[in-house]
Amino acid sequence: MIQELTVQDFAIISNLTIPFKEGMTVLTGETGAGKSIIIDAMGLIVGGRGSADYIRDGAERCRIEGSFFVSDNEKVATFLEDNGIEPADGQLVIQREIYRTGRNNCRINGQLVTTKTLREIGPFIVDIHGQNEHQELMQVQNHLRLLDQYAPSDVKELKEMYQEKYQKYDELKHKVTHLLNNEKEFVQRMDMLTFQYKEIETAQLVVGEEESLIEERRRLVNFQKIMDSLKKAYQYLDNEEINAVSLSGAAMTEMEQIESIDTEYAETTELLRTAYYSLQEATGRINTSLEQLEMDDERLIVIDNRLDIIRQLKRKYGETVEEVLAYFEEITQELESQLDTTTDVTKLQEQLIEMEQELQGIALKLSEKRHQVAKVLEENIMSQLASLYMEQAVFEVAFMQTDLTINGIDKAEFYLSTNVGESLKPLTKIVSGGELSRIMLALKTIFSTTQSITSIVFDEVDTGVSGRVAQAIAEKIHQIGSHSQVLCITHLPQVAAIADTQYFIRKLVKDNRTQTQVSELADSERVNEIARMLSGSDVTELTKEHAKELLDLAKK
Repeated sequence: MIQELTVQDFAIISNLTIPFKEGMTVLTGETGAGKSIIIDAMGLIVGGRGSADYIRDGAERCRIEGSFFVSDNEKVATFLEDNGIEPADGQLVIQREIYRTGRNNCRINGQLVTTKTLREIGPFIVDIHGQNEHQELMQVQNHLRLLDQYAPSDVKELKEMYQEKYQKYDELKHKVTHLLNNEKEFVQRMDMLTFQYKEIETAQLVVGEEESLIEERRRLVNFQKIMDSLKKAYQYLDNEEINAVSLSGAAMTEMEQIESIDTEYAETTELLRTAYYSLQEATGRINTSLEQLEMDDERLIVIDNRLDIIRQLKRKYGETVEEVLAYFEEITQELESQLDTTTDVTKLQEQLIEMEQELQGIALKLSEKRHQVAKVLEENIMSQLASLYMEQAVFEVAFMQTDLTINGIDKAEFYLSTNVGESLKPLTKIVSGGELSRIMLALKTIFSTTQSITSIVFDEVDTGVSGRVAQAIAEKIHQIGSHSQVLCITHLPQVAAIADTQYFIRKLVKDNRTQTQVSELADSERVNEIARMLSGSDVTELTKEHAKELLDLAKK
């Protein structure tokens, strides 16, 4: 239920906060005082179309905030969880700001959301009905869903089982259809992926191989330079004329003879000793390298070919060998996932036929049960209409069979005949305001117990009726209020009298600006307001007595 509505700089409303209570609340006041503006504001916080025209003159933005108590609303709890919005101990606070620039700021429990999110959560918390609006009950596409909501639990369980199987059937159907409609493109892609797979697989790429080959190629290309440098280095170290190793050895021997005399000589001797043995080792290594070094032209060709393969693969599939191998893994998985599909589409078609036959069987059972539920609903609706002085009305749920859909094989539409001898017509074709009001209330009375909506708003839905019909409508609205919180804008004194709470909305001028003011009426004040609704501007003692009588009857 809505607990509080705050409106700032919205149309002729400067700053207004209205607390709401359980049960049935009516908003009354003279035409133009701003009653419908309050309902417009409520519509905006549940995702209604916003406009800068709503902003009060002189302000840069308007702001609407609604506080709802939703602790027992499982649909809201599920919605918040699915959208990552933190719950707030059974409270739901929705804020919306509209700026002259057209920008909208929307928040749920302080978290920024889109207007689309408000529209999605709106049906779970507020159901707004206006006389000339084809709301949920007046939309044919909703009739089957409403019938299913009215159905007992075994029908709902059967529908859930059907829908679960239908989802799998639909996925397979789309897959088969895609394969058949795009077979050429699909085969071409599989051929391309297979070629790429074989090309990369044949190459047997190894991470680090390219760097190693480049190093080996550098050695082979510079073979002659390496050979010349090794020979010269060996000659410098070990030849008959200049023998660096022998000379360093002789120098070491001389220093060894005097190293015991002075520690300074010992350090020098150690340096020469290290140099001598290092030169010996270097000479040996150079000699080994010279003996092993040979030019392999064939190996150079092999390396060049291998590097060319790697470069081509990198040009096609990635900037590095690692990226090429990652792409190889990706296409491998795609090929594997499509293996069953490409090898046997016929099996998938056979499986699709089996699933369709199973769904047809479940859908027929569901349809049979819906027809049974429809009979009960028809009786209950006609009983409600009779209590609204439409005793001759006949209500019927008309079924039409369709192909398999997520909801089965049924399409349903509500039909009605209001007078003896008249044929049944679609509910959406009813044009009489008075009849539409009563039909909608009858339907709402039935469905309000199953819809789990926290607040139901009636915006002058009682237009076009009077007398005993008005009294019946008042009682019906109050009956709905026993299942859900009801807010009602009305000009009927019978409806106002039966309400649990009554707010009076007036328009006044302050500082040369028109403003809307709302106040809750005490019992004595309700007498005066209902008397005004009965007689207009001239309130007499007789109309006050009549108003008191209405209030007394309502309490009874």
